[in-house]
Amino acid sequence: MKLFYGKIDDGQVMIDTEEQTHIVKVLRMRSGEEIFVTDGKGNLAKGNLVFEGKKVSLDVLEIKENLPNFSTKLHIAIAPTKNIDRIEFFVEKATEMGIAEITFLQTEQTERKNINIEKLRKQSIAASKQSLRFHFPVVNDLTKFSDFIKEVDSENTYVAHCNENLERIDLKMLRQPQHAKNEKITFLIGPEGDFSDKEISLLAEKGVKAVSLGRQRLRTETAGVFVAAWNYEMMM
Repeated sequence: MKLFYGKIDDGQVMIDTEEQTHIVKVLRMRSGEEIFVTDGKGNLAKGNLVFEGKKVSLDVLEIKENLPNFSTKLHIAIAPTKNIDRIEFFVEKATEMGIAEITFLQTEQTERKNINIEKLRKQSIAASKQSLRFHFPVVNDLTKFSDFIKEVDSENTYVAHCNENLERIDLKMLRQPQHAKNEKITFLIGPEGDFSDKEISLLAEKGVKAVSLGRQRLRTETAGVFVAAWNYEMMM
C-alpha cells in the first residue's frame, strides 16, 4: 500500500502539498498509479494519480470511513531530552506502536526549554504512514507540569519514577482485563534527572499511582518506548 496524507471531506480528497512534491520530485510517480490517502482521522481513500503540471490530485475510486482504531488509547506525557534526537526516536517508535497522544512536559529538571513541535508532528505523520496507521496520534506542545496535572484522571494515570524508597507498582500488575477496555491510559515519564520529590508528592496527592519499569534505570526515551511496547503487546 502506497499511503499518503491529505484531507478527506464529503467525498473530496486533497493530497497534502508536501506529499504532492514528494510524489513528483522524489518518487517520480506516474499518472494512473494507484495510491491511498488517509486524513489521520480514520478515513481512507483509494484512487489513481492525476497530474496537472506540478499539481497532483486523486481520481477517487473508493473511500472508507471510520476505520477501527486501537482499543486502548495510550497517552504518554514525557519530558523532552536535552539531545532532541532521542525524543524524535521516541516519537517515531511510539507512533509505530499505536500511541494515541503525546504531551511534552516542562518539569523542574527538564533541561530543554523549547522544541520544534511542527517537526515532531511531521515525524509522527511519517511514522504513521510507514506503519499503515489511519489514526494519527495527537502531539501536544511543551506543557508546564503544574498545568498538566490539573486535568489528570487519577484513576487511569500513572507515573514512572526512579525513587526506590517510595512505593511503586510493578508494571506487570497493570496487565488486568479492565485496562484493555479503558478509553484512555496516561503515563508520565520524567526528564534525565527524574521528577523532583515535590512533583512526585503532588502526583501522589492527586491519587496518581507510581509504577516501576523494572530493575534497570532507563533513559527517558527508552522508558517511553518501553511503555508504548507494553501497551502495544497488551492490545495484541
